[in-house]
Amino acid sequence: MQRREPQSRLIQAIRDMFLLPDLRRKLLFTLGILVVFRFIAHAPLPGVDFTALSNLFAQNQLFGMLDLFSGGAMRRFSVATMGVYPYITSSIIMQLLVPVIPNLQALSQQGEIGQRKINRITHILTIPLAALQGYGMLVILQGQNVVVSFEPLIVVTVVASMTAGTMFLVWLGELITERGIGNGISLIIFAGIIAGLPTMLGQSILAASDNPMGLVVFIILVLATLVFVVAFIEAHRRIPVQYARTTFRSGRMYRQSGATYIPLRVNTAGMIPLIFAIAVVTLPATIASYFANQSSPNFANTIMHVFNPGATFPLGLVYWGAYFLLVIGFTFFYTMIIFEQLGLAKRLQEQGGFIPGIRPGKATADYLDRIIRLITFGGALSLGLVAIMPFIAQGITSVATITVSSMALLIVVGVALDTMKQVEAQLTMRRYEGFLK
Repeated sequence: MQRREPQSRLIQAIRDMFLLPDLRRKLLFTLGILVVFRFIAHAPLPGVDFTALSNLFAQNQLFGMLDLFSGGAMRRFSVATMGVYPYITSSIIMQLLVPVIPNLQALSQQGEIGQRKINRITHILTIPLAALQGYGMLVILQGQNVVVSFEPLIVVTVVASMTAGTMFLVWLGELITERGIGNGISLIIFAGIIAGLPTMLGQSILAASDNPMGLVVFIILVLATLVFVVAFIEAHRRIPVQYARTTFRSGRMYRQSGATYIPLRVNTAGMIPLIFAIAVVTLPATIASYFANQSSPNFANTIMHVFNPGATFPLGLVYWGAYFLLVIGFTFFYTMIIFEQLGLAKRLQEQGGFIPGIRPGKATADYLDRIIRLITFGGALSLGLVAIMPFIAQGITSVATITVSSMALLIVVGVALDTMKQVEAQLTMRRYEGFLK
């Protein structure tokens, strides 16, 4: 059988996606939900001066970066201003609490029923987190003279609307997960980034048109980072595992051995360390914004200037250096928690599996701990380099007007690869060739 060229295989896979009725229905359903999300992102809320809000986002790179993840919803001050990030925060909190609180740990061991209960608690926790985040955003905007009126009724209405918008987006994401293709929450974030990326890049390229060589180098660095992110996400170490199987034939017992492997990812923590790190590193500037005075600059204004992602060398070393170290620390912290919850050594022993040359039980657990620490060290350094790549690119090219968020790249690449793999699996089950080889 003649092997098809990659280009023809890709075109054929796209055709097959829409020829299969059930897969076509899932794809169209997913696209329809994402269109609804984009409509919601354009439904504005009252109570702000939109001209002042637009100027604030144009002058503050931190707000501009946050607006990128909302797909422009924050700049428009729409119902979807906060996106699904309160739900992401709630999910992270629950993941950290499960191994600590015995009742939650017991629920996590009850299979699908326990997972549903944990999901319900996560949804309930999202509501106060979304309300608190919405109110905090209003207070920050008031300090920047963007909020027109801070009357209690308007504040309650706006906060309730933003909270309802977040919960509605979470519901849309879960519909995608249940009836569409891919992880719905991730696709909502993915759609927001993709929707806001062309406008941001277009404005930045126009602003950097006076330095064409630096712009070309910057684009090359971004593409190189993109390739590195793809390799980084897919990188893993295979740990060989053998299983002793017992079969009965003609009344006699036979022992057979089956070999497989455990793929330990270099980036087990995903983008979670970036979220933790950026939340911590932006906290000083966020708190300082409550006390900053534009007419008479004070110490709070200095803090906002220092902890600014748009700061150039050498002042930018404070923000980006802290970001780099926090990413490494949170990568180790979160990976160890996830690995502890998996209990790989215990599962292997229960299933009759063993690593060749390693005794089952504690010796296997110590071996896996040592391996996961080694690969996590490399993964943490790589994730830290990806995190500060915008600062490195600005230093090399002297193009300070363009900032491509490393978190945005990780999300876009990760979600795209995950969705492609799910489509690939659907095609493979029906004996069609997929995207990937």
